[in-house]
Amino acid sequence: MTTPLLEGFPPVVDDAARVLILGSFPSVLSLATRQYYANPRNAFWPITGALFGFDAQAPYEIRLGAIQSHGVALWDVLCKCRREGSADSRIDPKSVLANDFAELLANYRSITRVYFNGQAAATLFRRLVALDARVGYQLLPSTSPARAMPPGRKLDAWRVIARS
Repeated sequence: MTTPLLEGFPPVVDDAARVLILGSFPSVLSLATRQYYANPRNAFWPITGALFGFDAQAPYEIRLGAIQSHGVALWDVLCKCRREGSADSRIDPKSVLANDFAELLANYRSITRVYFNGQAAATLFRRLVALDARVGYQLLPSTSPARAMPPGRKLDAWRVIARS
């Protein structure tokens, strides 16, 4: 039996966006709840809450508004793929389709920095997407619970976003 073709989310972006944080593809829990970084063990919301001064437990729409008020947009590298479970290593490489970054960056020219939430996002992006020369790219440690690292060290690495 073939796993179903999964479809990701639209970007969370507005005209004030200066930076774009890219994950690889939503987890099973994120897909089920239709929320970026829905796994409560994922450090994304606690880290961005600490960076931008909002409650990481606030309702989802409030958290999205908080990061957007700081010029942050969210998206994933892949718009479609086949995958069993949530692990990036389980993505079927023959099934991947990247989101249209040329269009996004053309429509939101104020985005000048892209931060990859983990190595998988960076690797997929570099394999599937043409780099835009006017944009700077930087790899950050994954906020996934699968990426073992003391929370304080992850937060310290992510502080670069608040300075962008």
